[in-house]
Amino acid sequence: MESIQKVKDIIEKEGIENFYENYLEWLKEKDKEIKGFLFFTENTIKETLKRLKQLPKNLPLYGVPIAIKDNILVKGEKCTAGSKILENYIAVYDATVIKKIKAAGAVIIGKTNLDEFAMGSSTENSAFFPTLNPFEKNRVPGGSSGGSAAVVGAKLVPIALGSDTGGSIRQPACFCGVYGLKPTYGAVSRYGLIAMASSLDQIGPFANKLEDLILLFEIIKGKDPKDSTSLDFPKEKMTKTEIKTIGVPVEFFENLDDKIKNTILKKIQKTNLKIKEVSLKYVKYGIHCYYLIMPAEVSANLARYDGIRYGKRGGEELWEIYKITRKKYLGKEVKRRIILGTFVLSHGYYEAYYLRAQKLRKAIYEDFQKAFKEVDLLISPTSPTLPFKLAEKTTNPIEMYLSDIYTVPINLAGLPAVNVPVGFIDNLPVGLQIIGNLFDEYKIFTLAKILENIG
Repeated sequence: MESIQKVKDIIEKEGIENFYENYLEWLKEKDKEIKGFLFFTENTIKETLKRLKQLPKNLPLYGVPIAIKDNILVKGEKCTAGSKILENYIAVYDATVIKKIKAAGAVIIGKTNLDEFAMGSSTENSAFFPTLNPFEKNRVPGGSSGGSAAVVGAKLVPIALGSDTGGSIRQPACFCGVYGLKPTYGAVSRYGLIAMASSLDQIGPFANKLEDLILLFEIIKGKDPKDSTSLDFPKEKMTKTEIKTIGVPVEFFENLDDKIKNTILKKIQKTNLKIKEVSLKYVKYGIHCYYLIMPAEVSANLARYDGIRYGKRGGEELWEIYKITRKKYLGKEVKRRIILGTFVLSHGYYEAYYLRAQKLRKAIYEDFQKAFKEVDLLISPTSPTLPFKLAEKTTNPIEMYLSDIYTVPINLAGLPAVNVPVGFIDNLPVGLQIIGNLFDEYKIFTLAKILENIG
């Protein structure tokens, strides 16, 4: 199931009911190899197939299966966020993006695995099981949207949705050899996304084909009255897509593996576009800044999982409920980030850490704005490494955090960026990250198309 068009062609030939009868059986069997899905949404599939009989077949996603990261709410289905504390939680409403893809005719086929509450870079922090890389089963698919990336990369589905707080779409897209877009902050509604860090989170698409990625983005983008941070996509930004100069930030290529660097630079040089070195002097502090702001927001957002308002409960007395519930049902990485976030927001440390991190965040944003006065787009590696082996970094959180060194500055600045597959090293995929200014998605797509046509 490599592309939307391929699915539509099969449905046209076989009929939608026959297609799903065979497809679901095949999908369940194939997924055992990579464990990308947490569960299949069989009730939703049945309801959708009934509803599609009353809908026009020219809908953009008519009958197309789509996988959904399991921190995005689908009414009537479980939404675990990869955590034991929400293991039995049933969503009572659809996220805005879910309403939009349903209206476009898509069939939600299942919910995909993720690092617990989207906290991780390998999908090994899932409370249920790790997902495997479709190219080499002893390696990780990246994270936190590893399940969505893996099922697209394995061609089990043509498209999927994930969320990106510090690289959680782009990094697994890189590891699984697919396209993955982190839109401009506010371009896509976050209503119905289980919050991790609200000023950084963004829902975005995965696809094997660039045209499918663009189509899915066009369906889910736009202002939503239920999300006050969402914005109308500027119409003029959908047409002004000319590219003259590509910026190469020197800081993003320092100390980078030569094989990865050469693969990326050789690809970009084939475009025959003007290439200019630029400096982003504050991005080297991006990880430091991110791991102060993100945990602070995590500690606030996850306070609701206390055994009283949401999820599972342990203990009887009030203090006992808090203590036992969070100790028993939250994972190690989640606890680590809650503790860190509580600390940086505490009296005596707020100004020393959190406030200074916010000032640095502004400086990182201004760095990018200065660069975009000289160039149209920026390119960088998506990941500093190839997909690493299972359990290779689980004992060293700092080393794991550094997997997102090239992606977190983009979230801090609220900018759009896409991973573009550009080749292989030792049969493992390499990704190039294209970064644009605010609402420059279509300019990014223009360069991505050029790269895709180079082959």
